[in-house]
Amino acid sequence: MTGVRFELLAEDGAARRGRLHTAHGTIETPAFMPVGTAATVKAMTPAMLRQTGAEIVLANTYHLMLRPGAERIARLGGLHRFMAWPGPILTDSGGYQVMSLAERRTLDEAGVTFASHLDGRRHQLTPERAVEIQDLLDATVTMVLDECTPYPIAPDAAAASMRRSMRWAERSRAAYRARAGYGLFGIVQGSVFPELRAESAEALVAVGFDGYAIGGLAVGEPQALMFAVLEATVSTLPADRPRYLMGVGKPEDLAGAVARGVDLFDCVLPTRSGRTAQAWTRFGPLNLRNARHADDPRPLDPDCACPVCAAHARAYLHHLVKAGEILGAMLLTWHNLCYYQALMAGFRAAIERGALAAFAARLERERAGGDLAPWSGQGLRARSGLTRPPD
Repeated sequence: MTGVRFELLAEDGAARRGRLHTAHGTIETPAFMPVGTAATVKAMTPAMLRQTGAEIVLANTYHLMLRPGAERIARLGGLHRFMAWPGPILTDSGGYQVMSLAERRTLDEAGVTFASHLDGRRHQLTPERAVEIQDLLDATVTMVLDECTPYPIAPDAAAASMRRSMRWAERSRAAYRARAGYGLFGIVQGSVFPELRAESAEALVAVGFDGYAIGGLAVGEPQALMFAVLEATVSTLPADRPRYLMGVGKPEDLAGAVARGVDLFDCVLPTRSGRTAQAWTRFGPLNLRNARHADDPRPLDPDCACPVCAAHARAYLHHLVKAGEILGAMLLTWHNLCYYQALMAGFRAAIERGALAAFAARLERERAGGDLAPWSGQGLRARSGLTRPPD
């Protein structure tokens, strides 16, 4: 096997049920990748992460090159050993930081020169160096260096940025060391302009990559615009390669993107929410700081099979949050990641049955119905969800 191999198992409209074969294991798609920026998914141990059902995690080139350093990680046996995660790892090349750290960097044809947010020292990240760092990390999937453009942006500026990213993609490809079961993904840019997206996709396909990411979305544009750009972009990408929508997102965003043919996702939302007292459920997001949970003996979701819902009441989670206990962030993050992985499993099963539209409609109805009715103190029969208002 050369590169990673994508196996298409079923289709439902544009949606795809697939399997991505890599040197470090198989990934059932559509799949959500928890974000482990600095070689850790915040508030999670590797064992807890495996229990969520996650099969692949994301780490970040920019952060790991600064601390502890790619060469150090390589000496210690690579990122899989370093973070005790034997499964697949995708590493973001640092393109998002090109945008988010705009006040600390300068950009030219060679690459990006920036001041470290840790100590102010200057570093240069070129396409070649980005690929080298990811090789040292032993990333299963390497991402090309690109510039993630902000929204809104003028068409001329978006075009210039996209074309530079395409030249960087060629240089990344030339620098990449191909190995069996490892892959290099190109990144489509072009902001919200369909003609620029088509030009970007054509350039990347001409170079040839193991997979294709769609970058520069979910950066402030309306959801309807994101979906329109996504739909136009996906149709220009090869059907036999995985498609990855970077930085997305909310459950409703995932549902819309899966329906449009996307296979891979990542987002900090479930983990960041867990650290800020927010739980994601089929009812929508819940704020565990709210006093309505203080006396509630029910789990976050009576139908959730995660370890948190099996063992802990809303009242306990509310207490942990109000007390500032670390365990609160751990348990909410654990639940959130379990919810996201269960959601992806639901998408996969629905595509196999040809029932994705019905599954997505049910998700929308459950969100619209809102949370369980406030706890009334009338017995634990509420654990079955019977106190929830009727649909």
